[in-house]
This record gives sequence, structure tokens and C-alpha cells, in this order.
Amino acid sequence: MSADFLATMAAASAGRAERAQKLRPDSVLLDFLALLPPPVPLRTSAQGFDLIAELKLRSPAQGQLRAVGSEDIANRVLGYAAGGAAAVSVLTEPSRFDGSMSHLERAARALIETGIPAMRKDFLVHPYQVLEARAAGAGGVLVILRMLPRELLEPLLDTAIDNGLFVLLEAFDEADIELAKELVAARPQSRALLLVGVNCRDLVTLQVMPGHLERYAAALPSDVLRVAESGVGTPDDAARMAAAGYDMALVGSALMSDDDPAALARAMLAAARSTRGQRRSELR
Repeated sequence: MSADFLATMAAASAGRAERAQKLRPDSVLLDFLALLPPPVPLRTSAQGFDLIAELKLRSPAQGQLRAVGSEDIANRVLGYAAGGAAAVSVLTEPSRFDGSMSHLERAARALIETGIPAMRKDFLVHPYQVLEARAAGAGGVLVILRMLPRELLEPLLDTAIDNGLFVLLEAFDEADIELAKELVAARPQSRALLLVGVNCRDLVTLQVMPGHLERYAAALPSDVLRVAESGVGTPDDAARMAAAGYDMALVGSALMSDDDPAALARAMLAAARSTRGQRRSELR
């Protein structure tokens, strides 16, 4: 996922946004949003650690995770809910992740009765795409800090906040984290809707960088939820993230590859929460 990759994905995303706007102009979309109930809020556990479980059919790093067309989206996301996930991330990028907006709509619809929000994960470049997510039933969106200049990031963030969506700000390094801190500090009344995550994949090789998540944990703002992204595949990994100070982990490939994702999610949560409980006892 080099800078060129991000630029390519941003350009493709902009093209998708432009085509979507032509099919459903802003005014039509806004009229539709006015009829919707409030988005499903993100609720975290008092036990101190949570999972964002991810629905994605393909990973650029690992290839096909589930056969296109065979994935029962409703059953899988309900399995995530049964496993204790606090939210479900849904890939909507079509060319490299085999995602679509229909996946988000189906996931959000299936999750309504559980009270768990869906989050749109994509290479968002335009506020229209945030409104699209809201229209599809999402309760949150992911925004990649590395991909856009601040003057384009701000409208994405503010559109989400204005529509009651939580935002996962994805960082890769110190510069991204500093920008995240500035964006959070500029919106003190909206901190409940803001999360900051660290993605631990190398932007060139796509491989997980050992120690990357631990390295940056202490640099993250302490007044928002901190999310470990990528590289969390086992209960031991989840426990390490809790020990490092993260509040949540976003887990995709491991859950998608597992035939019993609910059991894996429960095991991850149990390990992380046990570790978090031990840390609290040590601090007393």
C-alpha cells in the first residue's frame, strides 16, 4: 500500500463518488437522510476492551478470503455480534477488496436488532461518500489521514459528526498521529464520536510490521478510543494490544478466514479483557 497505491485508490474513489452523485444528486440524498432514524451509536464495554470485526472478501495482502458471491453477509455479521463485537467494519471498495455499498446495506440491516453499528471502510475522499454511508445505514466511517490534505479531511470529518456518525481516524506514523491530535483537539464537543487507530502494515510491502502498534500506542491521544488495526489475529495478539494501552482492535482477515468467527472474537475479547483487568489491578 505505497503512496502511489493510496493515490490510485483516491482517484478511483473520487470517480466512484462522481458517478454516484450523478445517479443520486446531493439534494435527493439529503431528502432521504432527513427521513431516517438516528444512526446506531457505538457503545463500548465496561470491561475495557472491544473489537471492531471486519467484513471483507479480499485482502490485497492475503488475497481471497471468501469466494465472491458465496458470502452470507447477514449470518457473518450476526456471528460477529454474537461474539461480542462492538461494531462491524464493512469494506465497500470494489477493485481490491471486492466490496460494495450493497454489502454495507445488508450488514447494517442485519445488525439493526443487535444495536451494533456498521462502519463504512473505504478510501473516502468526498463528503458525499459519508452521506452515502449514512444512507446505507452505517453508524460510522473510516478516514485515512495519510491519503488527503487537511483541507479535504476536515469536510469529511465534519460531515460525519454533523450526521451523528463516529469516525475512525487511521494513522500510520507520528505525523499522522499529530494531525489526529489536532483534529480531535479542534472538536472538543465531538470527542465521543472520534476514534484514532494505528495501521501496522508497511505501506510498500503490505506486511505487518512487528512492534509497530506497541511503538505508537503511547503517542495516541488519551481522550479518545485508541484502536489497533491490522496484525491482530489471535487471542494473544489481542492481549498484547490491551497491554499496550489500546481500547479496541479492528480485526478482519483472521475473522474472515475462520469458520467460527464468533468463537474467535469471544476468545480475543476474553484474553484482552483479562489483561486489561490485570493492568488495572497493578495500578491500584
